[in-house]
Amino acid sequence: MSSTQDIDGAVGVTRADVCAAAIADAFRDDGEIFASPMGMLPMLGVRLAKLTSNPDLVISDGESLFLAGVPPLFAKADVVEGWIPFRKVFDVVAYGKRHVMMGATQVDRHGNQNISAIGDWARPERQLLGSRGAPGNTVNNRTSYWVPKHSPRVFVEAVDIVSGVGPKRAKEAGPGASTYHDIHRIVTNLAVLDVRGADDTVRLLSVHPGVEVDEVRAATGFDLEVPTDVPTTREPSLEEQVIIREVLDPKGLRFKEVPA
Repeated sequence: MSSTQDIDGAVGVTRADVCAAAIADAFRDDGEIFASPMGMLPMLGVRLAKLTSNPDLVISDGESLFLAGVPPLFAKADVVEGWIPFRKVFDVVAYGKRHVMMGATQVDRHGNQNISAIGDWARPERQLLGSRGAPGNTVNNRTSYWVPKHSPRVFVEAVDIVSGVGPKRAKEAGPGASTYHDIHRIVTNLAVLDVRGADDTVRLLSVHPGVEVDEVRAATGFDLEVPTDVPTTREPSLEEQVIIREVLDPKGLRFKEVPA
């Protein structure tokens, strides 16, 4: 399927485009806030939001620069607005207004995230990234997750190690963890979810075009809260499609994460 064919085979919108728009929507109401996308699709979605629904977003090159312009994915910054070396990011994590979108090797029914290891902590079967910034992100800043392959291996009943803290665990830990805690969205290649279900559990918000609710249920390793009427994730507008394909990702890099 080429980059101009949609999920039904007709000329139009691809699944990757839908995911990019869903990520952009996660940032649309943030206002003037530092957006910290981690990964290619999150970066694409954030830059799409900056050019459409939320021009006040503050974005960086992911390394050390605040950007005034919005360059294509992985292109050299054209207009630089400021300097934010890695050590300065921690000041923003602790005290600033920030929305981070991270990846997740595991997410459980209460929205806890694992990027540390698979298996027992003492003798893990597989070592991953380590917790890195996940604990601080989730208790200090608005946090969302991007999952490029929605499956029962990712969406598990209980994560092996808690890296990112879910709302139930944050509340149990007290105001130090819960005051600024905000797990906002989970965007996957199949659907959009949040963690505002009963007893702070993962809830289905929408399914992408061409995806059935039962498909999402089957790809989730716990009892997912599903409302009576599940809407379809919106497709990007014509303007957004042009921006994605001609401005931000003319090389089609997004299809490496969500194949067309």
